[in-house]
Amino acid sequence: MQDFARVSSKGQITIPKAVREALCLKKGDAVLFTFDGDEATITRVPSLVEIAGSLEVPEDKKNVPWKEIRAETWRRRAAERVKR
Repeated sequence: MQDFARVSSKGQITIPKAVREALCLKKGDAVLFTFDGDEATITRVPSLVEIAGSLEVPEDKKNVPWKEIRAETWRRRAAERVKR
């Protein structure tokens, strides 16, 4: 499939309807642009809900609230930056 769009004065494009439908895009969805030389590919980024369960959770993280995991990660990353 190929389709055509123009870049606006603000550097924006409207994704053609046929492309939105082919990628099942809806308002608020994220897309990823991948570049190879002078060509770009647009890919729909799946939501967290769509990929839920597709990754294995380490035993020590099972049943731990997400808020705690995120806070622990931020603390660990901050400590690593201080060491540098």
